[in-house]
Amino acid sequence: MYEDKDIVAEYVEALRESERLGDQVVYHKVLPDVEAVHAENRRPWPQAIKDLLAMQGINSLYAHQTLATDHIRAGRHVVVATPTASGKSLVYNLPVIERFLQDPDARGLYLFPLKALAQDQHKTFQSLTAHWPKEARPEAAIYDGDTTPHFRKKIRTKPPTVLMTNPEMLHLSMLPHHEQWIEFLASLQFVVVDEVHTYRGVMGSHMGQLFRRLLRVCKQYGITPTFIFCSATVGNPAELCENLTGITPTVITESGAPQGKRHFVFMDPHQSPSSAAISLLKSALMRNMRTIVYTQSRKMTELISMWAGQKSGAFKDRISAYRAGFLPEERREIEQKMSSGELLAVISTSALELGIDIGALDLCILVGYPGSIMSTLQRGGRVGRKKQESAVVLVAGEDALDQYFMRHPKEFFSRPPESAVLNPHNPVILKRHLECAAAELTLRASEEWVQEPEVQAAILELEQTGLLLRDAAGTTIFAAKKRPHRHVDLRGAGNTFHIESEDGTVIGSVDGVKAFKETHPGAVYLHKGQTWSITELDFGTRTAKAKKGRVNYYTRIRSNKSTEILEVVDQTLVWGTRMCFGKLRVTEIISGFEKRSVQGGKLLGITPLDIPPLVFETEGIWFEVPLGVQRAVEDEFLHFMGSIHALEHAMIGILPILVLTDRNDLGGISTPMHAQVGKPAVFVYDGMEGGAGLTRHAFTMAHEVFERTLAVVRDCGCELGCPSCVHSPKCGSGNRPIDKAGSIFLLQEMAKGEGTPPADKVFTVEPLGQLSASSGTFSSKVLTVDSGRKVTPEIPKDSQPQSNVDNEGNPRRYAVLDIETQRSAQEVGGWHRADLMRVSVAVLYDSKEDAFIHYMEEDMPELLEHLKDFDCIIGFNIIRFDYKVLSAYADYNLKSLPTLDLLDEIRKRLNYRVSLDNLGSATLDAPKSADGLQALKWWKEGKIEEIATYCEADVRITRDLYRYGKEHGYLLFTNKAKQKVRVPVAW
Repeated sequence: MYEDKDIVAEYVEALRESERLGDQVVYHKVLPDVEAVHAENRRPWPQAIKDLLAMQGINSLYAHQTLATDHIRAGRHVVVATPTASGKSLVYNLPVIERFLQDPDARGLYLFPLKALAQDQHKTFQSLTAHWPKEARPEAAIYDGDTTPHFRKKIRTKPPTVLMTNPEMLHLSMLPHHEQWIEFLASLQFVVVDEVHTYRGVMGSHMGQLFRRLLRVCKQYGITPTFIFCSATVGNPAELCENLTGITPTVITESGAPQGKRHFVFMDPHQSPSSAAISLLKSALMRNMRTIVYTQSRKMTELISMWAGQKSGAFKDRISAYRAGFLPEERREIEQKMSSGELLAVISTSALELGIDIGALDLCILVGYPGSIMSTLQRGGRVGRKKQESAVVLVAGEDALDQYFMRHPKEFFSRPPESAVLNPHNPVILKRHLECAAAELTLRASEEWVQEPEVQAAILELEQTGLLLRDAAGTTIFAAKKRPHRHVDLRGAGNTFHIESEDGTVIGSVDGVKAFKETHPGAVYLHKGQTWSITELDFGTRTAKAKKGRVNYYTRIRSNKSTEILEVVDQTLVWGTRMCFGKLRVTEIISGFEKRSVQGGKLLGITPLDIPPLVFETEGIWFEVPLGVQRAVEDEFLHFMGSIHALEHAMIGILPILVLTDRNDLGGISTPMHAQVGKPAVFVYDGMEGGAGLTRHAFTMAHEVFERTLAVVRDCGCELGCPSCVHSPKCGSGNRPIDKAGSIFLLQEMAKGEGTPPADKVFTVEPLGQLSASSGTFSSKVLTVDSGRKVTPEIPKDSQPQSNVDNEGNPRRYAVLDIETQRSAQEVGGWHRADLMRVSVAVLYDSKEDAFIHYMEEDMPELLEHLKDFDCIIGFNIIRFDYKVLSAYADYNLKSLPTLDLLDEIRKRLNYRVSLDNLGSATLDAPKSADGLQALKWWKEGKIEEIATYCEADVRITRDLYRYGKEHGYLLFTNKAKQKVRVPVAW
């Protein structure tokens, strides 16, 4: 019925003129044809490469391919950030194949975020040299979770020219066992990082450490590979790659690839977005247009697919869903059928956003704004791959960003793509990878990476918890665990909670921060299209128990939050106020959860919850609301708390325009009076432990943050507030109170700048004080000081409490105690009956007298009275053993004495026990002279002097260990690997 060349234009025209849908089209823009720009390489390719290109029908490369390959061939790192279908795979494949021709032993590591991408690129690579003799071809192999053990071993022992894998395999298999990969790593010339823009936020922070670990191992084998980064169009490609690897690449963003005419249609539907998408898809199918429909959720994918399966008539077998959760073979089959044309349409989540080849499509329908300009262009780039005319239709939802671009469509095309941000020094993530790095290769204090202040701070914390161990010289750092890698999830932060079915099968996992909100008892949890109810949340084992079953409601938590400012990192004056960026401690108390009907969201009831507070440290921005602005809002009889609450929601909703993120990765708090700020304040923070760099980047665009926030609220057509402007789907107080008009008035008053703080003043805060026993309130101090000065409030001398320690922190008088017994644990029925063992000899060292005092059993009353004279009593296993033995003679609770148990202190650091003999030998070169069994034998032989001498020697070792630890801050012991290492102590 339609000429092929006119089909897309006719489809768009029919949509605009449709009586039912035409008035829902708010914008239509045609991007004209773009001609190809070719260029010649500075250095000609070998004849084999020229022939290879000719076999692909390529006479000359696009300009960006030429420029990129020139740099790569010269050994320079590059990042190529050009649109979808611009031929980026040739950029890395050609130099790798050329290097193979020069050096058959050269190797390349290709990293893809998805298995499907590796499968797709494997076929592409193989096809390039398929016409070469088999023995002369470079080999490529995939190494991922689907690779059988047989082929894994074969790949390790005889590595291919190109190894295609994913971050998880690099993290869990290659780096921990790098000694099995020597042949590959020692010849590694290229590292290709495809779809690098996906490595942002939490995963980006993990990848930043993973790449640093890879570079450490490469350095061990004397290798410095060339990095080739490929990305969708992103706002900060160089900064992204530098944060990920520490490498500064050459940036190539100007594409020389051609592009056919492309229609962009923005549609704001009267009905639901899914209903509008179904109508659009139906019309496309009638025209035989090859179509991809992108949805924002699995549920939406299934909904549209259900219609396709039931009501599409003749097209029933030519439509398929595609999402995570499908088996790999199912996904491969769908990809192949789309590429061949057997399938006419596919309905997908973001799983098909990346560069998997599914052929040349005519139409892309976006059901809801994908969350970023970059993703919209990436998904839209699926169409018109053969340079034919194509169309992209964006069907808006009610989300703030969707509606913002419906009201400002031209801005979508005029503003640059968002920046991809990450926090390479997220302290939680950094510590986990340092542990892995030390297990791979011992860390050296002289390493450039180790000398970074953030890394040094993380190492110190890991030493304090016994997860890293420093050698006696203090220059080499070992991992306490042999394989800590399996406890690190590259796609999560903090402690991971596992969700188990009734039979113990793990059905999913969730980060610790989200576990409180999504897997509390009573929560409805969705997994692979099935509904589960959470029955139990165990914080000790970090597991949630779930029961399968359909329910007609969903759940949403109710909570209240507070935040403490830990550190002010930076600040700026903007929009009549001061905006700060810094470190925060967020405390969220979840009081209960709502049950809301799936149909219409009606509140069905509220169930109280009693779970521990959620406390985590992160990064955030905040600004103070000038008191004059507060008065102006109140004078207008507007709800002040509702105004700042609405402003907070709107700001979180609009930030994804500036930063590549989802609003669910951000949190916020608005308060009419913050103790540390001393004024009303609004906080927006990264919603994950340690921060992901989101608000750090937003701070650099402070003016635009306010500007966009005002625009989204002011321009929304609703009267009282809605999800498109000031309502949040995850608000812990149920969007109460909210005053849309108040937020507009407040922002406009701030924009006047009348209450702007003085520019020569900086804002600093004192941490919130401890809870006062008398008043039950927190004490805090807010300091506004001249720039460059640091103020520390003085504590009056007469208010300082007297202490049982001297000026250097030592107990004024301490004792060291050890006891030998008359009976063994076996004789009294076990160690738990130590009170029946009876004392043979006790030896006490008195620091005041600098003397060792011996006590026999009949002297126990005198010893017990003497113990009351000391400011601290020191022993080795004194609490569980010595005090237990003495309890048979005591008329008071010995545990009430001020006691330092060296064994207990060290066990807390290392999570395992270390013997006194080990510590004495390694630290003092003073091993024990005997043991408890020998002392029991001496008792039976009546050799009291030998027991006393041995017991005194143990007291001397314990005393000297205490003194050594006090002076040096550590003791030494010999670990299982026979290495003499430090254990930090702080007594």
